[in-house]
Amino acid sequence: MIKYSIRGENLEVTEAIRNYVETKLDKVAKYFRDEQELNARVNLKVYREKTAKVEVTIPLGSITLRAEDVSQDMYGSIDLVVDKIERQIRKNKTKIEKKNRNKVATGQVFTDLVVEEEEVASKVVRSKQIDLKPMDLEEALLQMELLGHDFFIYTDVDDESTHVLYKREDGDIGLLEVKVPEA
Repeated sequence: MIKYSIRGENLEVTEAIRNYVETKLDKVAKYFRDEQELNARVNLKVYREKTAKVEVTIPLGSITLRAEDVSQDMYGSIDLVVDKIERQIRKNKTKIEKKNRNKVATGQVFTDLVVEEEEVASKVVRSKQIDLKPMDLEEALLQMELLGHDFFIYTDVDDESTHVLYKREDGDIGLLEVKVPEA
C-alpha cells in the first residue's frame, strides 16, 4: 500500500493532478509485497519559463528510490518519473533486497513480478586521491569554478566537517554537509 505526500511549488495541486500521480504510482505498488508500506513523496514544481519538474522519492529502509524529470509537460514528466522508478526496481532488485534483509524478515521486499534487467557491471575506471584543504564556502565555490568541475569536496574551516558542493540541473549550486553519526 502506498501513502502519498504530494506537494506543489508555484502550483496548486488539483484533484486531477493528484489522481493522475496516484494512478501512475500505483503501477509501482505491484512490485512490492502487500504488507510492505510505502511512503511516496512527490514534489511538483513549475518554473517561470513554463517548465515543470517532477520529483518522486520512495524510502525503503536503508535505501531510497528517487527519480526526477524536467520538461514542458507536467503529465509527461510524471509518466517518465514512474518509468524511471520502475527501471530502478527491475535493475536493482537483488541489491535492494540484500540491503533490506535485516529490515524485512524474509529479506524479500518485492513480489515475483519484478523481472530483473540484465545488469551492466559498473566498474571503477579511475582512482584519485585528494587533499581536503580547510576552506570557507566562498573559497570552495571559487575553487570549483576555477577547476571547471560540477562538484567540489572540501573541509569546512570552522567545524572541520566534510562538505560537497555541486552544480544542480537548474544551474544553482547545492551543498551536501556530511554528518558523522555519534558513537
